[in-house]
Amino acid sequence: MNRIYLDYNASTPIDQAVIDAMVPYLKSGYGNPSSSHWAGQEAKEAILNARKQVARLLGCESEEIIFTSGGSESNNQALKGVFFAQKNKGNHIITTKVEHPAIMNPCKFLEGLGAEITYIDVDCNGKVNPTDIERAITDQTILISVMHANNEVGTIQPIEEISTIARNQGITFHTDAAQSIGKIPTKVDQLGVDLLTIAGHKLYAPKGIGALYIRKGTKVDSFIHGAGHEDGRRAGTENILQIVALGKACELAMDTTSEVSQLRDYFWEELQQHFGDQIVLNGQIEEILPNTLNISFIGKIGQELLASVPEIAASTGAACHSGNVQLSPVLKEMQVSENVGKGTIRFSLGRFTTKEEIDMAIELLKKSL
Repeated sequence: MNRIYLDYNASTPIDQAVIDAMVPYLKSGYGNPSSSHWAGQEAKEAILNARKQVARLLGCESEEIIFTSGGSESNNQALKGVFFAQKNKGNHIITTKVEHPAIMNPCKFLEGLGAEITYIDVDCNGKVNPTDIERAITDQTILISVMHANNEVGTIQPIEEISTIARNQGITFHTDAAQSIGKIPTKVDQLGVDLLTIAGHKLYAPKGIGALYIRKGTKVDSFIHGAGHEDGRRAGTENILQIVALGKACELAMDTTSEVSQLRDYFWEELQQHFGDQIVLNGQIEEILPNTLNISFIGKIGQELLASVPEIAASTGAACHSGNVQLSPVLKEMQVSENVGKGTIRFSLGRFTTKEEIDMAIELLKKSL
């Protein structure tokens, strides 16, 4: 079977250059980075280098990067860390209704501890209005958290506008950039954020590694308590192998010459040509990630359509059980009708996608439909 991987937003393959960077640390660099002897110093140097690689991608100081186990941990530390560190100032957090569960569920947890959470609506394209954010601010607001780009439909949020609002009000601002890193610019000063989340497995690094950018002066409590690792901000002996991998992946992401955007546009043109009014694009093509197409096949069921083309690895936007359709929360908030939404498939391209694979995917979809 010719396998076609179009689910890069879910997880990416590990780049060969990342694998090559990891290999030496399977044999060496085994010392504890906190140890003062030669073995520990070798490990420490590897971590320092990786921290610089991540910082260069974000345009920040290396001391502003801490390594985590992934995007979920980074999001948890951002939300819970600010809540606990700044609860003397207030208990109000603002986010949107289309955030990833790694934001939504920590917010629900914090509500149980007395936090007040405001969930802001989005428009039919999945985009939040900065004015709605500003209107929701109270004298108790301590944190605003808005994802940089949506993982399902790819909509890019107006982070710069929101950050200006937050900065003028003296409110800490976090963005979950797990989906945007390596796809669109993510310089922290340009975005104006105080906290930013990275997930390695969205960036051609292994699963189980991530990072959190914390701007100097931002008050954030530790999420994992123990010894004084990561400058006292994240306890636990550092995962050197994975940290080296993330550093290399971020170095590779500095190269923005990817042809993914052109290939995505070609895919969209081919879909329109062959399926016309049978399909709907969820989101605006000009305002979504350059690798993402969230397509609804009208009147179809996404799960059944993907099952009929097992060669294609992609994600659906609705679950169907015993004839009952449940749209994803994102599609619901975008006011997508059930008849349209139940046929949703997210195609997400990546570094290793080829034109031949896109042509093959089109032919397979034509045969199925």
